[in-house]
Amino acid sequence: MFYGGKLKGMPPKLMSDDGKHIVIRPLAYCREKDIANYAKIKAFPIIPCNLCGSQPNLQRQVIGNMLREWDKQYPGRIETMFQAMQNIVPSNLCDSNLFNFKQINHTNNIINGEDLAFDQETFPIINTDQDNSPSDRVNIVEIK
Repeated sequence: MFYGGKLKGMPPKLMSDDGKHIVIRPLAYCREKDIANYAKIKAFPIIPCNLCGSQPNLQRQVIGNMLREWDKQYPGRIETMFQAMQNIVPSNLCDSNLFNFKQINHTNNIINGEDLAFDQETFPIINTDQDNSPSDRVNIVEIK
């Protein structure tokens, strides 16, 4: 995204570009720092490698450093970014190959098939009588 102009990531299972191999990432849903801590506890040997961004000053290292700083300043941000990669809403992006923006007008019903600008939320009403029936909730809905 920052260097290549594409919003993408490496999924847990990926077909190689030539279609000959499938790459499986069994730890894709684990935090890198958790994997590193586990490897340290188990005293796994570190195999020297100059692939995959282990060289200093590569784009991958720069982004890795940026993410580590974000994680320090804003705990949970990396998890939120990872969750966002699993909850894509094409109508809220800018890719006309994924969503037909020309189709949007006041007469079609596209809003029912796509994500709204604001997600519907339910907020509980604080009731001093301690009666927590479902009718004591405010439901925020879209107004057409």
